[in-house]
Order: sequence, then C-alpha cells, then structure tokens
Amino acid sequence: MHNELFIGPQPLTRAEVVSVARGGTPVRLSELAEQGIADTRKHIDALAAEERPVYGVSTGFGALAVRHIPSGRRAALQQSFVRSHAAGAGHVVEPEVVRAQMLLRLHTIATGRTGVRPETAHALAAMLNAGIVPLVHEHGSLGCSGDLAPLATVALALTGEGDVLDAEGRQRPAADALADAGITPVALAEKEGLALTNGTDGMLGMLVLALRDIGDLIDVADLTAAMSVEALLGTDRPFAADLQALRPHPGQAVSAARMAAFLSGSPIVASHRGPDCPRVQDAYSLRCSPQVHGAARDTAGHAETVADRELAAAIDNPVVLPDGRIESNGNFHGAPLGYVLDFLAIALADVASICDRRTDRMLDVARSHGLPAFLADDPGVDSGHMIAHYTQAGIVSELKRLAAPASVDSIPTSAMQEDHVSMGWSAARKLRRAVDGLTTVLAVELLTAARALDLRAPLDPGPATGAVRDLLRTRVPGPGPDRHVAPEIAAAEELIRGGDVLAAADAGRDR
Repeated sequence: MHNELFIGPQPLTRAEVVSVARGGTPVRLSELAEQGIADTRKHIDALAAEERPVYGVSTGFGALAVRHIPSGRRAALQQSFVRSHAAGAGHVVEPEVVRAQMLLRLHTIATGRTGVRPETAHALAAMLNAGIVPLVHEHGSLGCSGDLAPLATVALALTGEGDVLDAEGRQRPAADALADAGITPVALAEKEGLALTNGTDGMLGMLVLALRDIGDLIDVADLTAAMSVEALLGTDRPFAADLQALRPHPGQAVSAARMAAFLSGSPIVASHRGPDCPRVQDAYSLRCSPQVHGAARDTAGHAETVADRELAAAIDNPVVLPDGRIESNGNFHGAPLGYVLDFLAIALADVASICDRRTDRMLDVARSHGLPAFLADDPGVDSGHMIAHYTQAGIVSELKRLAAPASVDSIPTSAMQEDHVSMGWSAARKLRRAVDGLTTVLAVELLTAARALDLRAPLDPGPATGAVRDLLRTRVPGPGPDRHVAPEIAAAEELIRGGDVLAAADAGRDR
C-alpha cells in the first residue's frame, strides 16, 4: 500500500505528482485544507445570496459574462457549463495525464482560493483514489482560461455523466463507475463548474511527467554517447574537468563528467591513447556531446524552476481572496508553461540529432575506423543496422518538426473576449511525442554502439559500457547474420524506459 499524500495549501513537489499520476499514491485533504475550503465557501454562499452580478456565481461565462443569471437558474448554469465545455475530440489522453490534472486541480482547490464546497473536493479525491479516469480527448484546450475541455470532462464525470475508465481499465459510464466505488455524483453549486475547469493543470501535469522522463533520457544520452566514442576509437581527453571549467555551464560539466566516468578503465580507449595515434581530435558529434547534452540539462533545469513555481500556485478565475473579495485575473494564461514546453522540445530534438550523427558514423565504413559497413556480418548479403538508422533518422526528422513552437500561435476565441491564448496544451502534447521519439532514437544508438563494441574484440569495453553491453545481450544477440531488427529496438527501448540501462552502467562503474 502506498503512503497517503495529504493535499493542503502548501506546494506540491514534482515527485509527489509523479507518485500519484503513475504510482497510484492515494490522496487526502489535510485539516488545514479542509478548514480553508470551508471558510472560503462561506464567502461564495454570501455572494450567491446577493443580487449584484459576480462572475462565475451569477453571470454567464466568457463573452456571455454580461448575462445576469437569476438565483433559480444558477445550479443549472454550472451543470450546463461543464456539459458544454466537455467538447473534446481526437485521441483519448493517457491515464497518467488525466490523473495528474485531477491531482493538480484538487491541489488548487485545497489552497482555499476557489470557493469549491468541501464535499466536491472530497468527491474529486475519492474518484482519484478509486482509479476512475475520465475519458479526456486530445483536442479542446487552447492553454488559456484553463485547459477547458480536458478539465470540464473530469468535472462532468464527477457529476455522473460521460464515460470513464475504471480501476481495471474498462470503459464504462461514469455513473456506474462512481456507484461501484461508493461515490455520490456531485450536484454542482455556484462557481463550482468554473472552478473545476479554470486551471493550467493538464499542461502542468504533462510538463512534470515529461521532466521526470527527460532527466533519465539525458543521462542515457551521456551513456550511449560514451559507448559511441569508445566504439569509434575516440578519445576521452576533451571531457576532462579542467577543459569543461573553461565554459562553466553546470549541465555541460555534469554530462562531461559522466562520459569521462563511463569511459574510465576502457581497454579500447587505452589502445590508441599513445603518441603514435595520428588523430588529433574527434568529430563534433563525439567531442561536443557534453555541450549539447549539457545545454539540454540546463534547459530542463529552467523548466523545473517554472514547474515548481506553478506547483505553488492557486490558479482560478475569479479567485477568492482571504478577505472575501472575489476578483477576476489572468493567472490561467499558460504562457509560462507553453514557453518551457516548447523549449524542451527544441532541446530534445537537438539531443536526438547529435545522437543520429554518432550512429551514422559507426555505420559508415569510411568514418568508422575499421568497422564493417553498416556493422553487417557479410556486407552486401547482410544490411546490418542500415535500416535501423533509417528509423532513427525518420524519428529525428519528426522531432525537428515537433520543435516548431506552439506557443507563438494564438487564435482568438469566445467572440474576441479570449483574444490571446497560449497553446500550452498543444506544446505539452507534442513534447510527450518528443519524449517517446528520443527514447527510440537512443535505443538505436544503444544497439548500434553495443554491436560496434563487440566488433572491436579482442579489445574489451570499459567496466560501465561493458556492463550495459552485457545487459543488452540478455535480450538481444550479438553480431551475426541479419535478423528481425524491430523486436531488438523494442527491447532496447524497454531497457531504457525501465531504468535498467542506467542501473547497469552505474553498477559497472562502481566495480
């Protein structure tokens, strides 16, 4: 059983978001959150009893905010809001993304700034704990005024409408899944429909999940780059700490130190270290790997700072202040998230691009320093990794297209009331595809570098790179005649995603 996570007004951590979204950690509102939610709701109830118009309580929404809604129609207003806004289309979004946005909306409610009733907050927590995942569709958020359709779909399920996945992954009507879990559908009260949808929770959730994966992938890139340097008879001298200190970017220093450690003790590297080696410097794709990987590390570090600020935020419109005032604001605009989501996609495309260049060098007989063409067993009869590189190159090309920023676009909506939007949700969706693409690109380099290291026999690779090669050989055979390559790429991806590759490298390095 996972430890319970208490949700209160204090900031969430990125690790906590991942633990709930992916690990199923149960959640509960803290006592401080319970009190804050109840106190704030009193202000909303008082405003609801007044005749003066208050946005989200007694008016329409967006361009319809000029319409005053009489008290007898305000419950219908909230339900109509979530029904009309749950207008998504396209592919169903991954359950981990939906769980992340549910958690993040619950956290904003727990800050006591939204005016949601305690029973509604409890129902959202219960749905999360029961493993009920609303079927959120990919299109429907412009990254402004909240991730509207995605969050409205969650709110709709909370009222017992729409479809969900239950804890066993079966698609069912929300009403049935809630009933089986013992959760009473919510009858939305004043402001609740708006408060459940007006946040950047979807794009923030995807940023947090991507950052978790990107950190590991950059670590893997350092490893596969070191394997490629070794396989191509490159030198480890450019990765020395005193050279890296001349350009003091922190990410660069980390990547260079990791590559140097992975190459430490390598008989292959030692075999051409002497004064008789005619090669004075390696190609950029080998020598400059720490600079590219390090820049990606620093980009991720900036994105982590933005994510942490967002995890400390209370995003709603209007927002209820401690003195009872209810004020409209623009904190729902996704620009801070959209920019870093796009920036990360650029960084991943470049890490993939330099990875592709290293792979290509190992396959080219004119540049591989003695390796057979395409690492084939019998070049001509066999094609070796020729088409594996095509797959890698095709994905790298796609990653470059995904690096085109979404956040520079804006389409006015809601009769020009919402005349500038962030497209942060779109930036987050393409970043998820970029993360998957980079995983495959690294898998191909891993396969290729391991095969090249085998072909350097009788010389052995270093302890760290050799341990990774040996791990791969438990799933993928060594050099030989052509065989079905697709399952080998899939096996390498699985070892990367599961953390096995990094664990093997660290274990080998510690020996």
